[in-house]
Amino acid sequence: MSSPTAVARPRRRGWGEAFSVYSDRRVLAILFLGFASGLPLMLIAGTLSTWLREADVSRAAIGLFAFVFAPYTFKFAWAPLMDRLPLPPLTTWLGRRRGWMLASQIGLMFAIWGLAQTDPATGLFMVAMMALAVAFFSASQDVVIDAYRVESLPESKLGAGAGVVVLGYRVGMFVATWGALRLADAASWEVAYTVMAALVTVGMATVLVIPEPKGSSFRLPGQAPGFAAWLESAVIEPFKDFFARNGLRVAVVILALISVFKASDVLLTLLANPFYIDVGFTKTQIADVTKLFGVWMTILGGLVGGVVVFRLGLLKSMILAAVLMAGSNLMFAVLAVTGPQLWVFVLTISVENLSSGIGTAVFVAFLSALCNIHYTAVQYALLTSFMQLFGKFIIVPSSGFYADAVGWFWFFVTSTLFALPALALLAWLVRYGPEIKVARPEPVPE
Repeated sequence: MSSPTAVARPRRRGWGEAFSVYSDRRVLAILFLGFASGLPLMLIAGTLSTWLREADVSRAAIGLFAFVFAPYTFKFAWAPLMDRLPLPPLTTWLGRRRGWMLASQIGLMFAIWGLAQTDPATGLFMVAMMALAVAFFSASQDVVIDAYRVESLPESKLGAGAGVVVLGYRVGMFVATWGALRLADAASWEVAYTVMAALVTVGMATVLVIPEPKGSSFRLPGQAPGFAAWLESAVIEPFKDFFARNGLRVAVVILALISVFKASDVLLTLLANPFYIDVGFTKTQIADVTKLFGVWMTILGGLVGGVVVFRLGLLKSMILAAVLMAGSNLMFAVLAVTGPQLWVFVLTISVENLSSGIGTAVFVAFLSALCNIHYTAVQYALLTSFMQLFGKFIIVPSSGFYADAVGWFWFFVTSTLFALPALALLAWLVRYGPEIKVARPEPVPE
């Protein structure tokens, strides 16, 4: 019997048809959900750290706020509950996915508003607790949004869904940084965060107008199985299904690929801004080029990535994205040689953010295609959590030591080599693995 992931390859599509994929109403709905997903992140990252520093909080204490991001890494722990358990009356009224999405958004709105009421100068612990609450409800919302996106779109439009979710996500991050900082400067931090809390209603309104994915259901309280049976279906079966569908060898290769695919890209996570300062750029130049300009290049990259997946398929798109992300690091090496030339800086950010946007959209589509429609929330949460562990706890912490050892120029030149493991694994999958397709009981209609 053939594997459920091994099917005939799709016909080759023209570029005009590829771009028309964004006219689908379901794809447009994902755009607004992406905004809802991206808005909270920067409110507890760059924007919050600016607020803390302005309140004269020490850099060491600000660094410890990295722990508030733990819910994003460990969201797989409660994803099974959101995947299988009802939440009356919301799930009765809206359905399994939309009910949990709205519940997460209600909690998120109140958590951001609660953060607005805190004062870092007098109550740092309360700031941390409210930031942790924002992260928890934000990560919970992501679990359901990711599941909804995979379940509501047909296979051919997963790339477009990934493209617009990156677009919406980046717009949300932009509003939460540039917009929030402008509001705080014009009024106060309380006003800025209160407005950000109000913007959560964008996601809530979207939930109320979109349909529940076809076939989405949940167990009513009177129908709930025993705990052992629930544990088997909600937690153990998603693991078993992933390995059963792909086979042990392919599954291990896929997991290894997920952990290293963005290795050349995540090296810059904490070192980009220090590099710009070392080169000689001012904070204003860094903000204008990387935020006001760079974010739009990332958005463009995300949209291009969605079209590339639609046109070339997943594995070929992954190879292209890995090469582009690694090659873009060479622009930083050029900048290290030229010094503070603004046009080189703009070109560097253009290439970097465009390639990163393509890579993110392609990667999101790839992760989406790995999920079985029966276990979407749990499997996607597990895959994204696994994706973060290697980069967040090994690559990023060691990147500063590596830069100190070899210097900026050779740091960026040799960082391109970090793409080789991913390219080798992709080459193996192209030759020996099945085509990666979403496992659906029946096709989602076009």
